[in-house]
Amino acid sequence: MVGSEHYLEARGISKSFGSQLALDKVDFDLNAGEVHALLGENGAGKSTLIKIITGAYQPDSGNIKLDGQPVSFYDPLQAQAAGIGTVYQEVNLLPNMTVAENIFIGRQPTRFGIVQKKLVEQAARVTLLKYGLEIDVSAQVATLPVAVQQIIAIARAVELSGKVLVLDEPTASLDRVEVEKLFAVLRLLKSRGLAIVFITHFLDQVFELADRATVLRNGKLIGTEKVNRLTRTSLVRMMLGKDISLQSHPVMVGERKAGEELVSFTNMGLRGVVSPFSLNIHKGEVVGVAGLLGSGRTEIARLMFGVDEADEGEVKISGKTVSIRSTSDAIALGFGFCPEDRKTNGILAELSVRENIIIALQGKLGWFKTLNQDEQLEIAEKFMESLDIRANSAEQLVKSLSGGNQQKVILARWLATDPRLLILDEPTRGIDVGAHAEIVRAINSLRDDGLALIVISSELDEIVAYSSRVVVMHDRKVAVELRGKDITPSVIVQAIAAQPPEQTI
Repeated sequence: MVGSEHYLEARGISKSFGSQLALDKVDFDLNAGEVHALLGENGAGKSTLIKIITGAYQPDSGNIKLDGQPVSFYDPLQAQAAGIGTVYQEVNLLPNMTVAENIFIGRQPTRFGIVQKKLVEQAARVTLLKYGLEIDVSAQVATLPVAVQQIIAIARAVELSGKVLVLDEPTASLDRVEVEKLFAVLRLLKSRGLAIVFITHFLDQVFELADRATVLRNGKLIGTEKVNRLTRTSLVRMMLGKDISLQSHPVMVGERKAGEELVSFTNMGLRGVVSPFSLNIHKGEVVGVAGLLGSGRTEIARLMFGVDEADEGEVKISGKTVSIRSTSDAIALGFGFCPEDRKTNGILAELSVRENIIIALQGKLGWFKTLNQDEQLEIAEKFMESLDIRANSAEQLVKSLSGGNQQKVILARWLATDPRLLILDEPTRGIDVGAHAEIVRAINSLRDDGLALIVISSELDEIVAYSSRVVVMHDRKVAVELRGKDITPSVIVQAIAAQPPEQTI
């Protein structure tokens, strides 16, 4: 039974990083004997909240109580000592050590300073039997399946802490059978009174395992509800922030006439990452891609641009078969890609605006046709003017610009290469309202100029505004394609929430 008293309470938690407000007076509570799902898209604040609860960060304001007592953690070891254990998606075990050594690392029984190996292994076997796991505890962790490693990591966290267990995307790398094994362990721990925080982007698993769900969006608490009172559609609406009964768009964007077919992807896929999909893209059209985090939306972009190499499928440009085995191949074919995380994978922070803009063009031209300083400056200033990039000069370091201006610099980088196809992954995430509108106008203008674009976005109003077609991703598959009258936020939300059969385009 779910406890009636909150075992863990976080109240009014706020946290800023510079001028960026990551959490804004967020409340979160957790009961003993409960699985509580913590949900939200990238940038919602989930990771920041968990890092505060587990002592990796300290809040700017707010307070935390554990078992009714105020607590302040200044590092994860303090939180662990108080009873809070954490297991991440990337299993935090030492792969070159044995199972037994991992479970009891730092607390092995010794005699005269010598570790008692047999006692460690015996204790490890007894511990793992409590989780239904009967394995060779002298085996190195690296030799075991990921699902088994997850259970070992959970066993260690519970043995060390034993009151609160935080699981951050524990099923991201597991197949269905492995997920069932993990869930059996979690249900067992729940029955023993453990309080479990479950972070996931798989909504099916929320309804299968969780008692309550809390949704964050843009650093704010949207709500906490009992899962049995939610539907998939209502949960998606909370995550995306759309009142679907009121949203519509008067323009029949799906009826815009596109040009000739430019690129076709046929049965492209990567085993264990995204199911095979087919997609034809025409000049002068925007294909919008919608879906929740983890649905496969970013994965198809990475395959198209050669960041990940597909293990099956065919690509044609204007009817001619081509090969995309790397990003260099994609760039040579006239593709551009603005990634979701501009700070990590987009901007080159220590370089100037000029250098950031010309780098892809210089790479495409090769080192035997080096652009001189004047040519670089001319190109940079041209795009700074056309995209209204607000910098003191082309020599200003890009890291000192606002998020919106950094996003426009990345867009300028690819426009400078005169691309055939431009792939934009969350182009308006984390930027101010003014820059947001400018990026949307730029997308519309590029489409009208005949460029082919693929735009991945969580902003459904945006997708409706500029898309000729909308592809909805679900469970790492292309679920459905929407055209014409069906391109509305209401229909898109329902398609994201549903479980339609896989289709190709």
